[in-house]
Amino acid sequence: MKLCVLARRIAPLLVAGLLALPALADGRSAPIGAELVRLPAPDLAAAQSARAQTEGLTMDWLLAQPAPTGDADWQCLTEALYFESRGESLQGQIAVAEVILNRVDSALYPRSVCGVVKQRGGGGCQFSYVCDGKKRMREKAAADLSGRIARAMLDGAPRLLTDGATHFHTRQVRPGWSRRFAHTASIGAHLFYRQPLPRS
Repeated sequence: MKLCVLARRIAPLLVAGLLALPALADGRSAPIGAELVRLPAPDLAAAQSARAQTEGLTMDWLLAQPAPTGDADWQCLTEALYFESRGESLQGQIAVAEVILNRVDSALYPRSVCGVVKQRGGGGCQFSYVCDGKKRMREKAAADLSGRIARAMLDGAPRLLTDGATHFHTRQVRPGWSRRFAHTASIGAHLFYRQPLPRS
């Protein structure tokens, strides 16, 4: 259970209990008509630490959410996660989602998930499954999980695993750009990199 949910449930009980106490802290009886000093309500909307934000993005949390749906960008991200990372751990799949969304946020790439995923250049596709013409997600459980991760990431789950990575590759290959870009993370079968911004 998330801390803020727990706090919302317990806070009213604590206040009610304090109001019902007949004695002061030093053991003396409170005078009739004396008012209790109430503590201010906790700020449950305050920003949480990065660690607290990511603790909710677990397999249990994802599977407890309603069946995911979405627009074309959700579909494109779901397919990319399925074909590029379905054999990876949950962290590995989230990391691939981070790369795609980091590209969307970069001025160097298209401004939509579908634009990033389907981008061609350099004689090929940015994501190999697009050039291979793969579209059918045959493993239902893996497709469902990809859709759930895509929904959570598009809805604003924090991107903390890859330190702003815009590229990744498997350990079996070593593309030329991997020598020029900053290596930011190694998760499962993938190595992650951040493309430097061009000099102004």
